[in-house]
Amino acid sequence: MGSMFRSEEVALVQLFLPTAAAYTCVSQLGELGLVEFRDLNASVSAFQRRFVMDVRRCEELEKTFTFLQEEVWRAGLALSPPEGALPAPPPRDLLRIQEETDRLAQELRDVRGNQQTLRAQLHQLQLHEAVLGQGHCPPLVATDTDRSSERTPLLQDPRGPHQDLRVNFVAGAVEPHKAAALERLLWRACRGFLIASFRETEQPLQDPVTGEPATWMTFLISYWGEQIGQKILKITNCFHCHVFPFEEQEEARHAALQQLQQQSHELLEVLGETERFLSQVLGRVQRLLPPWQVQIHKMKAVYLALNQCSVSATHKCLIAEAWCAARDLPTLQQALQDSSSEAGVSAVVHRIPCRDMPPTLVRTNRFTASFQGIVDAYGVGRYQEVNPAPYTIVTFPFLFAVMFGDVGHGLLMFLFALAMVLAENRPAVKTAQNEIWRTFFGGRYLLLLMGLFSVYTGFIYNECFSRATVIFRSGWNVSAMVDQSGWSDEFLAQHPLLTLDPNVSGVFRGPYPFGIDPVWSLAVNHLSFLNSFKMKMSVILGVTHMAFGVVLGVFNHLHFRQPYRLLLETLPELVFLLGLFGYLVFLVFYKWLCYTSASAASAPSILIHFINMFLFSRSPTNRPLFTGQEMVQSALVVLALAMVPVLLLGTPLFLFRQHRRRSRKRPTGRQLVEPGDEDQTGLLDASNPSEAAWGSDEEKVGCPGPEEEAEFVPSEVVMHQAIHTIEFCLGCISNTASYLRLWALSLAHAQLSEVLWAMVMRTGLRMGNKIGVMAVVLVPIFAAFAVLTVAILLVMEGLSAFLHALRLHWVEFQNKFYSGTGYKLSPFSFAVEE
Repeated sequence: MGSMFRSEEVALVQLFLPTAAAYTCVSQLGELGLVEFRDLNASVSAFQRRFVMDVRRCEELEKTFTFLQEEVWRAGLALSPPEGALPAPPPRDLLRIQEETDRLAQELRDVRGNQQTLRAQLHQLQLHEAVLGQGHCPPLVATDTDRSSERTPLLQDPRGPHQDLRVNFVAGAVEPHKAAALERLLWRACRGFLIASFRETEQPLQDPVTGEPATWMTFLISYWGEQIGQKILKITNCFHCHVFPFEEQEEARHAALQQLQQQSHELLEVLGETERFLSQVLGRVQRLLPPWQVQIHKMKAVYLALNQCSVSATHKCLIAEAWCAARDLPTLQQALQDSSSEAGVSAVVHRIPCRDMPPTLVRTNRFTASFQGIVDAYGVGRYQEVNPAPYTIVTFPFLFAVMFGDVGHGLLMFLFALAMVLAENRPAVKTAQNEIWRTFFGGRYLLLLMGLFSVYTGFIYNECFSRATVIFRSGWNVSAMVDQSGWSDEFLAQHPLLTLDPNVSGVFRGPYPFGIDPVWSLAVNHLSFLNSFKMKMSVILGVTHMAFGVVLGVFNHLHFRQPYRLLLETLPELVFLLGLFGYLVFLVFYKWLCYTSASAASAPSILIHFINMFLFSRSPTNRPLFTGQEMVQSALVVLALAMVPVLLLGTPLFLFRQHRRRSRKRPTGRQLVEPGDEDQTGLLDASNPSEAAWGSDEEKVGCPGPEEEAEFVPSEVVMHQAIHTIEFCLGCISNTASYLRLWALSLAHAQLSEVLWAMVMRTGLRMGNKIGVMAVVLVPIFAAFAVLTVAILLVMEGLSAFLHALRLHWVEFQNKFYSGTGYKLSPFSFAVEE
């Protein structure tokens, strides 16, 4: 947990891996997940690297695995994850896996092809059976003289009608949605010189491609003339009809139908044997594919990592550079020694200096991961700067609860998060694919604290579903006011609103023990009272939050060995912030403590005093809070304005003076270092990268050397410091006003709760009293109230309060000390993140 407050120390190491054991060493590092490799072959294309052929073989295997996986899914089967941890296979096993995979894929292709062919043949036989068995009866006379016509000659040809023509038949099947179009086209193209009969199959037939049942339309066309027959065949081919031979004699058709049934029976037996063999092949694929996928995936990752290594001059070892946490270096050394023991030469780990900023490593657990995710969404912190996540664990749920304070709503959110926390180890919960559910599940501990803090602030506001609760005795005594005021019946009839005067003896017995007195929920000035209370509370919380952020910057300056920033930046910032807005908080507390109910009517306005503070004026109608207030206010404004030039010019002048001093001493110092000793000096000076002084303002990182000092540009430093000064000074005003969103959203949430109660539950209760069947009426009323509460007050209002709390942390709090310009340590690991 210590690394949560600041990222861990990360070192740049150089690995010398024997060629014979390089694969085993990198595989072991992938299992441990300790190092992040740096690409030493950035200038080399991916096609010219050492292990590119091995990577291609792995990619070809992955393509074959994809084919096998799709075939398994096509058969309605599932691939179970492999049991246990599978290591990356040795390189010699790659050929064996490739041969077995190719053999399985070829068997599967052959069997699938045979199955498709047999199904297509069976489908043809079934269609032919349907055509012959549909009962199409050819007409005895196929002529077009059935219909009477005025143009029919009275005397027929002595040779008889159409004695030179022979009646022919075309039988087949077509898809139902094409039957009507086919019939119309045949009639128009053949000009009616045919007779067509269309019938739907009695039973649906299985489609040979999709396997789904489908109905077909069988047809029988009788015609005469060769040209007509050619037209019919062309048209049926265009409609992709299945055309079958059709015998004129009934006995021949019956014999053909029996032969087709026998062939179908034999084909079904062959198809059954083929499908049984296919299931056996798929069973082997189902058993062997999951472990192969994991192993080849790991092997490909190993070769990709090896492609980032360079080869030594003797070609006896591979050289790699990697980032590794300092505390994991002994584990890294031991893992490499164990992996390279069989090769006879041990791998070596050597820590080397660096001028690049190391990656940021912050270890998290289930509880802290969501809070660290909030911080990282703004930007990953620079190496070893203060991490806001530990403080966000408290401040984020609390600021959310200030805007969402309600005992009932907070309790519902807490119970929902608690249910997810208790069920977090169930496999069904972990493997859920719903994106919204995974979002809520990932932030379950954040929701848990948000609900818990909302219950706490709900007790402070004394609100539970917008209703006040009487836990302790109220501090206001109405009977004492009645006894001492002498209210008569006529006075009560003329004054529907009565005022409780705290100056009357016995009326106000003292403050409520915890939170707001429930008697305020009955007062007509309830909203005005909460306005004043929540507005002052927002300003106090905002100034405290911002001041805490400025103080956290002190730890950054001390860690990066920049003590001058304490006097030239942190101190002016605190004086400016606290001299103006800290004084406003002081006035709020002073007025609360020094003015009682007896003097409340003559109490001065803090807002007018604060405005007069900047105008250097006074208001004759607004008397001072204390003696010498005008002098104190003027001194604070002058002091705050005096901090602006210090904040603007202090750091640039100091850095410029430091640069000139170093530039004068540089020639003398460089004469003491021999040319051959420069590398050794760099190794000694930068042995601990965490001690390097990375400049937060100049955005430069690394060990400061002569080259970097020569690149000092005063104009860039002045410009950067001017932007920082303007942003901070104006931000103090805008950020303080931004915290008033705590007041606004808190009142909005309370008023929405009140409106929902008044328009739903109160109406239902009144209806129940009138009708007399309260239980029956309240069931739908309470259901509507529950749905609206969850949808509007929990989901919509909760999301709104969450986004505003997120903005307060990112903009108003973190920009006081957190740059967020780093990058995460992404170790080479085979583990899959949950």
